[in-house]
Amino acid sequence: MNVQESFNKFIKDSKRVLKVSRKPDGKEYLELAKISAIGVVIIGGIGYIIVCLGHVIGI
Repeated sequence: MNVQESFNKFIKDSKRVLKVSRKPDGKEYLELAKISAIGVVIIGGIGYIIVCLGHVIGI
């Protein structure tokens, strides 16, 4: 498969994705925002604990 065929396949696949995708409604958007915020808080908390343990251990 050459570069032109690969590019054409990418464009075709991208158009298909855009056709089936839709804009989330307010409830869906709020739910996604909450889940993302919870994930950020969890990852941040884990990072904070690791840094604190590093200071306690002396690394």
